[in-house]
Amino acid sequence: MIDLKTAPYAALVLRLALGVMFIAHGLLKVLVFTPAGTVGYFESLGLSSLLAYVTMAAELGGGLALLLGVASRWVALALIPLLAGTVVLVHGANGWLFANPGGGWEYPVFLMAAAAVQALLGDGAYALRGQRRPLPHPIPA
Repeated sequence: MIDLKTAPYAALVLRLALGVMFIAHGLLKVLVFTPAGTVGYFESLGLSSLLAYVTMAAELGGGLALLLGVASRWVALALIPLLAGTVVLVHGANGWLFANPGGGWEYPVFLMAAAAVQALLGDGAYALRGQRRPLPHPIPA
């Protein structure tokens, strides 16, 4: 049974946590690794330099949209392929634990699950662009 009184706040907590996480990873690529370093890393994986810029923009823009509660369902869904790419191209071969050299795959897979839950829950409380509430179900006669 879902508590309909607290569910919007659960969605809020998840949305804020995901937003902060994506912004932190985007800022890591921009401020620590630098855009040039991030591009170089993506190219070392055989990926297009354009994908590096798309990834940084997706992490920063998606994280901000999640923090603000703007189109949270769609943003969370759009970020799942980005996380899946990290599993397939970077972390998947490193084993289960993220503490392994190169980082394992459990953290990005967990984030994929969390993003899927956010997409199912919606914006939650205190969103700038809240979703419309569904009409109440009629009571059977």
